[in-house]
Amino acid sequence: MSELIPLFDDDFAEFPLKRALAQVTKKRELGAKVVGAYCSYAPVELIWAMGGVPAVLCAFSNAPISKAEETLPANLCPLIKSSFGFIELKTCPFFELADAVVGETTCDGKKKMFELIEQQRPLYVMDLPQCPSNEGAVAYWKHSISGFKKFLETEFNTTITSSAIEGSIKESNTKNSLVAEIFAFGAHKPSVITWQEMYDVATYAMVSSGAETIAKLREIITLLNSRLEKGVFTAQEKAKRVLITGCPIGGDVLKVLKIVDEEGGTIVGLDNCTGLKPYTGRIEEGSGDPLLALAKRYLDIPCACMTPNTGRMDTLKKQVALLQPDLVIDLVLQACHTYNVEAVKVESFVRNDLGTNYLKIVTDFSAQDLGQLKTRIGAALEMD
Repeated sequence: MSELIPLFDDDFAEFPLKRALAQVTKKRELGAKVVGAYCSYAPVELIWAMGGVPAVLCAFSNAPISKAEETLPANLCPLIKSSFGFIELKTCPFFELADAVVGETTCDGKKKMFELIEQQRPLYVMDLPQCPSNEGAVAYWKHSISGFKKFLETEFNTTITSSAIEGSIKESNTKNSLVAEIFAFGAHKPSVITWQEMYDVATYAMVSSGAETIAKLREIITLLNSRLEKGVFTAQEKAKRVLITGCPIGGDVLKVLKIVDEEGGTIVGLDNCTGLKPYTGRIEEGSGDPLLALAKRYLDIPCACMTPNTGRMDTLKKQVALLQPDLVIDLVLQACHTYNVEAVKVESFVRNDLGTNYLKIVTDFSAQDLGQLKTRIGAALEMD
């Protein structure tokens, strides 16, 4: 393979979160308020509309978990324990920069953790309806989004106008469509984009908006098209293609993706909250009711906290058709009961309806299962 021109020509190669931190820090120094968030359901368009910047808070390291377990149950989801441990140790730079935090009721453990940190920063917890097709669900979610808007206006002594929200919606639609276009390069055989580059793009876009961001994403698309034209590939032609789905990924749990690489596979898609998932779908523009438009779009995010979560099957069907993976890896964090139980339906759908091999992996942020993961992933990649 020819040498790749990096998608980001900066000092943060292999450190996407440091790039994101630099972006947030720069905007804060220019006067923007920082609002920390843990979840894709946070309507970041409201934060952008008030001139603020969202910051995705730390949650993917094993290092702070021992501190968290002094307070929290040891058998809790590692993402929640890591989040809490970072706050207790004051080692999450994004949280330290945050002027406020927005939470959401996607899981019971997380919403109870929010009660423990509410004295640390001004906090608003959005009550997410988890039966999205039920009558009144969209209206209720709009009410929660409206409450978040009022919280921001009160906390920061500002007014978020409908026109400003509309502007943010348009920018998000443009940005999201470009991110989706970048991820779609995973469909090419052989691959022309690595999972690390997809993760870099997703992380960059989480804390970026505006003309500079749009220009950068278009530049990345130009670079990827150039790879295609020059025959510059990121994997061997016969490498087994893998689609990652399931729980959010990042930090120490990227061990799973690295093992796929080590075993000769190539990851062609990231169907996760820290991958493509926040950038799919479109927010209605010019609706006359931008909060309702936000409510409809965000309630369509196919997280396993939803029931029934038919949107996830629809997404997997589209992703498998586009990317043509040989294997779908369903990555489940220990004690994440929603994704673990939903894996039963996902496995049946992937194997029987989509005709694709499937592997469920339940793991945490430690290195204790590296040998087992290597064996299981290696064996799955050898299957026809």
